Order: sequence, then C-alpha cells, then structure tokens
Amino acid sequence: MPLPRHFMNPSLLYVFDIDELMNCGHEGYLIAMGTEVERNSDSPSNQKEDEFKSLEQDYRRLQEKTQELISERTHIESELRAVKKQTGRLEEEVRHLRAPPLIVGTLQDVLDPERAIVRSSNGTVFQVSLNQRIEPDLLKPGTRVALNQDSLSLVEVLHDAWDPIVSGSEMVEKPDITYEMVAGLDDEILSVREAIELPLTKPELFAKVGIKPPKGVLLVGPPGCGKTLLAKAVAHHTKATFIRMVGSELAQKYIGEGGRLVRELFSLAKDKSPAIIFLDEIDAIGAKRLDGSTSGDREVQRTLMQLLAELDGFDELEHVKIIAATNRPDILDDALLRPGRFDRIIEIPIPEEDSRKAILQLHLSSMNTKNVRLPAIAKSTTGFSGAELKATCVEAGMIAIRSDRDTVLHKDVVQAIERLNKKKSQSGSTSSPDGLYG
Repeated sequence: MPLPRHFMNPSLLYVFDIDELMNCGHEGYLIAMGTEVERNSDSPSNQKEDEFKSLEQDYRRLQEKTQELISERTHIESELRAVKKQTGRLEEEVRHLRAPPLIVGTLQDVLDPERAIVRSSNGTVFQVSLNQRIEPDLLKPGTRVALNQDSLSLVEVLHDAWDPIVSGSEMVEKPDITYEMVAGLDDEILSVREAIELPLTKPELFAKVGIKPPKGVLLVGPPGCGKTLLAKAVAHHTKATFIRMVGSELAQKYIGEGGRLVRELFSLAKDKSPAIIFLDEIDAIGAKRLDGSTSGDREVQRTLMQLLAELDGFDELEHVKIIAATNRPDILDDALLRPGRFDRIIEIPIPEEDSRKAILQLHLSSMNTKNVRLPAIAKSTTGFSGAELKATCVEAGMIAIRSDRDTVLHKDVVQAIERLNKKKSQSGSTSSPDGLYG
C-alpha cells in the first residue's frame, strides 16, 4: 500500500494520522518509521554544526569588514580635520586681505582718555579716537601708532618698531675688509683708529687725561680713493654695531620724515651701543643752506638741522661714534664742520707713487702674474685713484683671458692702463671696472 502523500514530504514528517498509518500495513509503518529515524539521526548534530560553521564564517567576515570600516572612518575623520584646519587658515588669510590697510603715524599728544593728536606718515595732523583696549601707559608722545585708514582711529601701538630704512642699515655680518687690505693710507688709518676705535675700546685713557673723546670723523676726498673701504675696515676690526646709511636715504619727500629717520637712526645706535654710524655721501643732506630755496630743499635743511641736534644733543654719545664721507666738502654747511661735531676732518687724496705701488702690489698679489714691473707701472699711473688702479688690474686679467692665457704679463698691465686712459679721456674719470666694459 502506498504511503500517504504527506509522508513523502520531509517537512510534514511529524504531521500524520495514526489511523492512516495503521491502514498502510506493517511495511508502510516500517518505511515511515525508518524515514523518521533517519531524518532525526542526521539533522540535530550535522545541521547545527554546519549552521554554526557558516555563522562563524559570517561573523569573521563581518569582523573584518567592521575593522575596514573603522579604519576608513578614522582616515576620513583625519582628512576632515586637516581640511577644516586649512579652511580656517584660508578664511583668516582672506579676512586679513579684505581688512583695510593701516596708516603709520606718530602720537603727538593725548588730549583725554578718548582723544589724541596724531601726525600721519604724510605729515598731516589729525585728532583721532583712542582704542579703549590700549593701555594708557603705552600712549606717550613720539610713539609710533597704527591708524585705521577709513576712520583714522588709533588701532594699536607699534612696539619697538624701527623704520625699515633704519633697521635695514644695520650690518649684521661684518665686512671682510682688514686694515692690511687698505693700502697706501697708513696715516689716515691711524687717525681713524685714534678717533673712532680707541674711544670705544679704551675710554679710560681719555678719562685719565681729562678730555672728551672725539664724536666722529669726516672723510673727504675724490671718488674711489678708499673712504668707504676705510669705513668697512673699521667695522671689521671693532666689536661695535656698524650702521651704514647713505645720505640720500635721509632725504624724504614728506615734511618731518627725514628728521624722524635721523632720530630713529641715532636711537637705534644708542640702543645697540657701542655703535658706529657711517653716513656715506653726507653732502646729500649736509649742503649749505641758501635763501629762496624750494620746498624740497627746505625739507633737506630740516633733516640737516635734526642731524646737528643729534650731534649736539643733551644726551651724550659716549658709546656712539660717527664716520661721514663726502667727495664735495666745498658744499657742506659750515655748521656741520665746526669742532664738536666732526672733531677730525681726514683728507684721503689721490695716491702718490709709493701709495700706488702698494695698492698695485695688493691687487696683483692675488693674481697669477709674470715679469710685472711694479715701479714702472706705478710711475705710469699718475693721477689714478685706488679704484682705478683696481680696475687696471682687473682689465689686465681680462686681456690675459682673451689671449687664452692664465698668466698676466707686464704688457697686459700696460695695455690695460692705455685702455683706462682712453676711457677717462672720452667719458671722464671712472672709479669702477664696469666702465671699461661698456
């Protein structure tokens, strides 16, 4: 007898009618029971084990995926923080770029806790509002301040802010020029060392004698004779701060700016003392005062008067010395030349034959020469300045290079002298080898 249909369906093994089972006979009963036993013997252990292994594999895969997602999240969060940081910097930069520029001025007077008188950089005087966040103790006459361009209100105080022209004039690295490299000026070197170097290194000698040391020296002479070179040698041989300023840099357009630069120049020297101020081409601001001058000339005169005031000032310049240089002493104001300001005027003339020989020997000693007769060369260079003698040696080296030689001969130097004399006759005196190659 065939089994009922639901016995053939494994999912219906537990759903059967006992009467139908008995009607199937003994054989059918055994088949049904065997099927049930076989089903019951395979499913509880093997199926659960397979399911456990499958779940365990799924769990491991999920763990690995979770770790990957966590690592990816950490990386994304790190990148997000970096982007936010960069965005903040860019926003701050944009804010600064969009902010209106500030005007630099000088505080003249404080009227009350809310108002002050300020002179701007172009010379205009304003009554401005004070920023209440600024400490009143910082607001002193002469202090440099920053003003809002739109409202002209005082925004901040510029602490210890030197003008870039003044602060940039300080020579941080000492020049590599020594006194031995300044040939033909032995007497001049001695005078400069006595007036500048000795008061800074041994001030007790002047105190014992009972005299005040010289304030400074004025070097006068034609262009190219070694004035600036001598000043560089002084800077090399002293431990004092060396501040170099060209006279033309002190000649400013706006009223009061030149005088302010002079004040800051001497203030910087006092702050960095012991110090040496070297004013090159002082005739740019030290020319004689004339009647009927233009507004520009009057501003230069104001700068000169401020310089005279600093030289004569109530504050002693014990540890500050001044070296000035000019090739036009004839146009200098008499007030600048009187004793007590520049105590020594040292003339540096066109070198004589012995000096020319020493200068030529100095420059030729570093060159590869052969059979160069120095006495003859020194005799044939009458009227040559130190710079022109250097130009002669440089040109002799160029002639040797053109001839495909590595040795400078006597004829090369003679030819260089001829070329330099020709150049001088055509375009006037030159103090630089660059004039030979134009």
